[in-house]
Amino acid sequence: MASFRADIHIHSLLSPCGDIEMTPLAIVRRAKEQGLDIIGITDHNATLQCEEVHRIGQREGVYVLCGAEITTQEEVHCLVFVEQGAPLVALQAYIEKHLPPIRNNPDLFGYQLVVNEQEEVLYEAPYLLISALSQSIDQVEAEAHRLGGLFIPAHIDKPKNSLFSQLGFVPPGLKADALEIFRNTEMADFRQAHPELNAKGGLQSAPYPLVCSSDAHYPNEIGRRYISLDMDSLHFDAIKKAIV
Repeated sequence: MASFRADIHIHSLLSPCGDIEMTPLAIVRRAKEQGLDIIGITDHNATLQCEEVHRIGQREGVYVLCGAEITTQEEVHCLVFVEQGAPLVALQAYIEKHLPPIRNNPDLFGYQLVVNEQEEVLYEAPYLLISALSQSIDQVEAEAHRLGGLFIPAHIDKPKNSLFSQLGFVPPGLKADALEIFRNTEMADFRQAHPELNAKGGLQSAPYPLVCSSDAHYPNEIGRRYISLDMDSLHFDAIKKAIV
């Protein structure tokens, strides 16, 4: 069994808050420089940049988890990852169905671009990707698991757009595969401060797994926090099992 370094919360330039230098090639190159084996592409309410990053990652020896950071109706950010192919297409369709048709203002929020390895613009997302979907956290969780994916509430102790900021607590019985803590939080300190999370929803014997990632919006932020995953092989199901 080998140990793999994973930073599973990274934004490309498709996210309006992502730096223009967060191109597919730049992301993969920086990940390699940081010694990362696995990265997760989690643009706000969009999966459209995942395939190009995945393609480059395959060539360069970096495994790319494909997904999105979805904003629920409660304005809670949640990481959702699915396998490539039909599940990824279905996740994008689900997001587009429930994303409000609010036009993006690039001067106010930033551009929302999909580019290729040569940094040629392939598409500009017209609707504001940082809006909240018309779906509750339970509905987003159910869709993630229907597609065979991972559902991880993001940076749950962050002062905004988190479980703690929006709801004040982790809902009992929430079917999360793991909880992501904010990049500046130490896991041991968090566990001690929140003993109520030592069993899933107070019903299961195992505690919620905790993960911590960079939430990178700039190239130099990639890999500033990561987790180590012990696996026999490197593929989606193995990563899913290692996290859960």
